[in-house]
Amino acid sequence: MATHHSASYSLTIRAVIPHEPGQFARVAAVIGEADAVLGAIDLVRVDAGSVVRDISVLCANEDHGLRVVDAIRAIDGIRVVSVSDRTFLMHKGGKIEMTAKVPIRTRDDLSMAYTPGVARVCQAIVDDPEMVWNLTSKGNTIAVVTDGTAVLGLGDIGPEAAMPVMEGKAMLFKEFAGVDAWPICLDTTDPDEIVACVKALAPAFGGINLEDIAAPRCFEIERRLQEALDIPVFHDDQHGTAITVFAALRNALRVVNKELTDVKIAIIGTGAAGTAVTDMLLAGGATHIVGCDVDGIVHRDRPGLEGALRAYAERTNPLGLTGGAAAAVESADVVIGLSRPGTITVDMVRSMTAKPIVFAMANPTPEVLPEEVEGIVAVMATGRSDYPNQINNVLAFPGIFRGALDVRAREITPGMKIAAAKAIADVIMIDELAPEYIVPSVFNRKVVESVAQAVSAAARLDGVARRHDDNESELPSN
Repeated sequence: MATHHSASYSLTIRAVIPHEPGQFARVAAVIGEADAVLGAIDLVRVDAGSVVRDISVLCANEDHGLRVVDAIRAIDGIRVVSVSDRTFLMHKGGKIEMTAKVPIRTRDDLSMAYTPGVARVCQAIVDDPEMVWNLTSKGNTIAVVTDGTAVLGLGDIGPEAAMPVMEGKAMLFKEFAGVDAWPICLDTTDPDEIVACVKALAPAFGGINLEDIAAPRCFEIERRLQEALDIPVFHDDQHGTAITVFAALRNALRVVNKELTDVKIAIIGTGAAGTAVTDMLLAGGATHIVGCDVDGIVHRDRPGLEGALRAYAERTNPLGLTGGAAAAVESADVVIGLSRPGTITVDMVRSMTAKPIVFAMANPTPEVLPEEVEGIVAVMATGRSDYPNQINNVLAFPGIFRGALDVRAREITPGMKIAAAKAIADVIMIDELAPEYIVPSVFNRKVVESVAQAVSAAARLDGVARRHDDNESELPSN
């Protein structure tokens, strides 16, 4: 099996190398023999008789990186000065900051931006509360809220350890949609306290993005907040995942010439994401979905079912299948993994129908690695950026909130979610679709624009938009 190198496991190795012909070639040869990928080679300085270089190397994992460094250290005459993990360097000091939109250079600037002039603006909002959308940052600001209980594939790691993910989310909002977003990491897992905290913070934000909150509490928290607030509340692990999966599956089925209404779909993992994906696919026309959790296939006669899982059983598994994950995947056309590494095996994929579609979405390690099922699957996708067909929520949430903020939506409706999914899928023209190209690149700027326009139109159609005319006045009338 070929080694899969990733920038997420990349090192910068500073080495002192004799200033003689062929010396760097010895280093490059050792890197190649260690099955790593040589990247950038930067000259730091030239000393008497030696050259100091920064050498970037892509590895497969942390242990692989250590072996590469040890191999370079073992070369006679080469001295390793330092080793830097490039991923950790990117996070050093945090990844986001607040910057001012207007300069304050003079006393006049200060008197308008702050006291005494700001008092007039405050009074304008008192007189007309809707002016808060025009005269503050509320209309372009999202709160990214977590309790750190379901972070990536790491699980319950707490609010502090969740911060790097939330900062990354804020970066993506800004980079792709121009939306300002701030991490709100709460040191509580109590639904009542989370709801109370977010309600108290809500006046400063135009929307709430719930993130990495474990099921089943996430369902209750989202529902209660949306009922209490007049701004969108969107649990991205549920709906962002569902939207991007639906978009990807829509195109994958086109590649293999199958219809959503005809295929059997196995969902491995029926938590927040698995439930939302199931509901969106059912709304889109799917008729045969079988869900599977740690206790096996979810079916109506399974002992101990209650709450959300009982409801899930009632709307899925029409044939009443029983057994474990292997039984769920057997003869399936599509398997969607939303669980953890190892829950989908090569043998399970071999048991699927012709032209199988596999979405292995666990992060950072998929349920089954693409190289393990190469030549078996017709279409393969993961949640990772270092494989083709990355089903990443960044395709959805920036454009969804951009569109919602543009019309000052009160909520994000099912119609807005379906519109977003179709917009993502349709960025790729039919004649461009291929097994390794079923979703557009996250760097394709057409995605956010298309999604935002579709979401804004759907919000107006569904009656949740406050703003209907793009030319509405942004300033108070005199």
